Amino acid sequence: MTNKTYIPLLIESLKTSIDLRPHRFAGFNGAYCTAGIKALGVTDASTPGGEYAPVAVLGILLVEAGGTIAAGDAVASDAEGRAVKAVDSAAINGYAIDAGTAGQEIRIIRGI
Repeated sequence: MTNKTYIPLLIESLKTSIDLRPHRFAGFNGAYCTAGIKALGVTDASTPGGEYAPVAVLGILLVEAGGTIAAGDAVASDAEGRAVKAVDSAAINGYAIDAGTAGQEIRIIRGI
């Protein structure tokens, strides 16, 4: 298996309100980003609630897919902070570089 390129350009610290898993969209409230809402960024590591999590804000980032995504799709967050194809008025949190299905890690570009 080939490793995917991961190039975070800006990492911010976020005090968590719940336990966070890596490679999910994080909201500004310290929890996973909710469905269709703008994310602060993507969690970079597993972090227990009440601690500070590294959150990648800009760059080429790894995120767990929550559904089928094609390369080039605009991605939004689902209710668990996973990347899904953006539809309707959902806030766009990046653009898929890779195709993937639920549970797979894909690369997105964020900040363009």
